[in-house]
Amino acid sequence: MSGASAAFARRTLAESRTRTISFALLFAFATAANVVGYRKTYPTVVERLQFAASFGANKSVRLFYGVPHNLLTVGGYTAWRAGGMLSIFAAMWGVLAAVRAMRAEEDAGRQELVLAGGIGRGAAFVAALIAIGAGMATLWLAAFAGLVVARLPAGGSAYLALAVVAVVPVFVGVGAVASQVAPNRRLALGIGSGVLAVAFVLRVVADTSSGVEWLRWATPLGWIEELRAFANPRPSVLLLPAASAVLLLGLAAAIALRRDVGAGLFHDHDSAPPSDRLLGSPTAQALRSERGMLVAWLLGMSGFAFVLGVISDSVSSVDISKNLQDQLKKLGLTSITTPAGYLGFTFLFFIFAVSLFGCSQVAAARREEADQQLETLLALPVGRRRWLTGRIVLAVAAAAVLSLVAGALAWAGAASQGAGVPFVGVLKAGANCLPAALLFLGLGILAFAVRPRASMSIAYGVTSLAFVWELFGAILGAPAWTLNLSPFHHIGLVPAQPFRAGAAAVMLAIAAVSGVAAVRIFERRDLTGA
Repeated sequence: MSGASAAFARRTLAESRTRTISFALLFAFATAANVVGYRKTYPTVVERLQFAASFGANKSVRLFYGVPHNLLTVGGYTAWRAGGMLSIFAAMWGVLAAVRAMRAEEDAGRQELVLAGGIGRGAAFVAALIAIGAGMATLWLAAFAGLVVARLPAGGSAYLALAVVAVVPVFVGVGAVASQVAPNRRLALGIGSGVLAVAFVLRVVADTSSGVEWLRWATPLGWIEELRAFANPRPSVLLLPAASAVLLLGLAAAIALRRDVGAGLFHDHDSAPPSDRLLGSPTAQALRSERGMLVAWLLGMSGFAFVLGVISDSVSSVDISKNLQDQLKKLGLTSITTPAGYLGFTFLFFIFAVSLFGCSQVAAARREEADQQLETLLALPVGRRRWLTGRIVLAVAAAAVLSLVAGALAWAGAASQGAGVPFVGVLKAGANCLPAALLFLGLGILAFAVRPRASMSIAYGVTSLAFVWELFGAILGAPAWTLNLSPFHHIGLVPAQPFRAGAAAVMLAIAAVSGVAAVRIFERRDLTGA
């Protein structure tokens, strides 16, 4: 590799270091926490047999983690629970890394300057892949370290860590192809995320439906399950993600060498007649630019909520001993043996999702500033306070719609199976998403005002860390005061548990104060570029 290519690879790696480090910490913590938690919660063979009998064949649990292959061992449990979830995060990282390395620089106009120097298109493409490969190696090392530190065998730990990250090259290929096909970064990210969503849905259908198990071989997330770490491993399955990655990256490279810089294989033609709809205010303009993404969030969350409602009735048939119920509380699975209890627990994930939506709105505001669109907008008779306040109002309104629609669709799914969950109760579960989501939105907006370049990492990092700590902190026996630091720890699992009005009021107050402070600080700071 030439000096210019090596420099380009180092720069690409440095640009993604915050995201990669965040994911690596998640991988290390989640793997270690699952190992330690299983040992503490199920120390005897009898307890493990009870757990395997109760949840091994339960379709509602498979929805999140996939099909278990050996729940009687620590390694088999970890491969099921940590491997099932972390492979999804790994796929997400692959899409983000590819689009960031292969499309964001072009949209910002910097790729032309790079190609005007001593590096060609092919060399730039290879350098980007090398940087992404280094990031993937970091994720593998983090997962491996978490498993080894938790005292799992080194050989099995290395294989499980490899199984978790094996999906990365496939979705790097997906992101790379999307970056060449789409006319801009946003659409490329949308295509990559859509492919990931389809892959997840196929895995869910294969894992929860009878007679269609073959669909598991149609999705990369299913291939990861078939690797079966700590349960009769099948390393030959690794040939599938390897071959898919080679084909996708080869296609992406062929397109990259031929297309125009800054354009996609499919051009962005605007054949519709000019319209000034939703251009009457900065808030309306933001809604116009974000409506596609808002619709995608709405469809994704409502569809998933309906599916969860449909399967909520199946958990009532699970026979769980009192001792096992007490142990499940340590894993955050409180009272899931009723439809209402199951929906209450699963809505904890919807709270996390709506919080991430708030983070995406912080990211959208930051992109508008980094791409210098905001500078143009503020040259018009539009004040900074009006712009940022409008952005906050739009984010709050959209979060409310997402939360309430998710609640309504979850009830509809449960009602279709005769689960007997009250509509008002599930709608309250949807509304219960808002206090924590608005808290993280307020903190993210405050970060945008104070540290704009780091605001996206801060928003996503704080939200993800709080959620992961809530899931695994109690398992690790963390002191109570550290658990109380997570806002998720103060949320009642409505409708199975009462709504915690006091905690919600505190979260909303912090959100309001953060929002007001953010607006005041933003009015006085300089605009910053990418």
